[in-house]
Amino acid sequence: MLTLNATDVRKNWGQFIDDVVRHQPKVVKRSRDHFLAISIDHLKALTENYHFHVDLHREDDGSVTASLREIDLVANGDTDREAKVMLAQELLEYAQEYYEDFATYYSAPNRRAHFPYVLKVLIQDDLQGIVHLLDA
Repeated sequence: MLTLNATDVRKNWGQFIDDVVRHQPKVVKRSRDHFLAISIDHLKALTENYHFHVDLHREDDGSVTASLREIDLVANGDTDREAKVMLAQELLEYAQEYYEDFATYYSAPNRRAHFPYVLKVLIQDDLQGIVHLLDA
């Protein structure tokens, strides 16, 4: 993969952004550090094959408990839909917490695999987008 020098990227910042957003991801090297710049559309394509699987369980009181297989989250609501919306809210809160304390979560062996799912949640436009992921 072609690597761009950070100094060249700084000199041509506007062109760099245009290239990343409209054409392709770019790898940038600064000293010994490398990072990837990627558009949201490309990130959506990258996370396309990550799916959320929800198990619904009817409780004795008639409510519905929704549990997420990929990430240990559970929510309860009066209907299937309400349980999924509440689960989507829990998932959003988890994704935000993961991102805010990224070093801790990503370093934890039992949470590292959550990273692509967290990104998939965070790039949704709104809560309904997350609910839709749970319906898939």
